[in-house]
Amino acid sequence: MSTKMQSGEEHHEELVKGLYNQMKPVLDGSEQPIFIYLDDNHKACNNKLASMLGFKSPQEWAEKQGFLEVYVTEKSRETLSTAYWNAMKKMAASTIQLTWMKKDGATIDSTMILVPMFFQGHLFSVHFVTSAASK
Repeated sequence: MSTKMQSGEEHHEELVKGLYNQMKPVLDGSEQPIFIYLDDNHKACNNKLASMLGFKSPQEWAEKQGFLEVYVTEKSRETLSTAYWNAMKKMAASTIQLTWMKKDGATIDSTMILVPMFFQGHLFSVHFVTSAASK
């Protein structure tokens, strides 16, 4: 029996992968861009979100370190942060207006539903996005 402890980083990566695999039929089948968020460095998205933001793949999107400063315009950061903390503390889903920053620096407006989700003892947020361009 191994006495090696699993690092928090490895554990978080496995948690994100586990929830991603559980939600794979929704992530692959939905018309909406979707992402799963545990923390700034442990997140996953479907192809639609990666493409919407100008990334070649969900893996390229998830490799970026950080979140608000990387993907969200300054004017939308407080809105998203408040919705996220309400989801985490009150277990309350919400719908917000959000402006994203694409990989190339362009912006895209969207409506996003943020839902708290519990998986293997950890609280995640799952986000369903509708871009203004697809309305």
